[in-house]
Amino acid sequence: MTLPPTRWELAGDGNRGYGETFAQRVAEGADIDGEARLADALVPRHARILDIGSGMGRVSAALQSRGHDVVAAEPDSALRAQSRATYPDLEVLPHEALALDAAELGSFDLVLAVGNVMIYLGEGTERAVLQRVRDLLAPAGRALVGFHLTAVKAGSRTYPADEFAADVAAAGLRVVHRFGSYELHEPVDDYAVWVLAAL
Repeated sequence: MTLPPTRWELAGDGNRGYGETFAQRVAEGADIDGEARLADALVPRHARILDIGSGMGRVSAALQSRGHDVVAAEPDSALRAQSRATYPDLEVLPHEALALDAAELGSFDLVLAVGNVMIYLGEGTERAVLQRVRDLLAPAGRALVGFHLTAVKAGSRTYPADEFAADVAAAGLRVVHRFGSYELHEPVDDYAVWVLAAL
């Protein structure tokens, strides 16, 4: 099956600053674990967690260090190389979201799509990706999704909260919580953190 190009792919070198920014933050000892702290709180010990669009590996590595069974997936070869260099114990699949197969990977207690993954998907694939997330969830599993609601980086899209909520419902999921940050602030207009579950 030929997958449509993602917005991330189409942006090309316009997105290289992402990896550089987080590499600098890691080197400076900055707190980069906000997503991982919340993800860790959503699951029991030794949970199975899938990180879609794992980037340079920071969230997956943090969750792995907390004892979880983590499957990371990142289609960008430069980010996978950075992940291997920064977190050599973290294995990363070279798959984008729609190439992740529940029959092959099994089910997960938590599926992550954080770090603006949703606003870099291929045009028109949002509902299909959300359906894939649903298919990958264990019966009591949940998804943690976070993104800017307006286009903020090269090639990204504006994805209003009401449109996302409609796509969630169409994909057989429901919104359990919406927050304004990974520290669980109340909802805001420019960024959203969602906890989803299957209907």
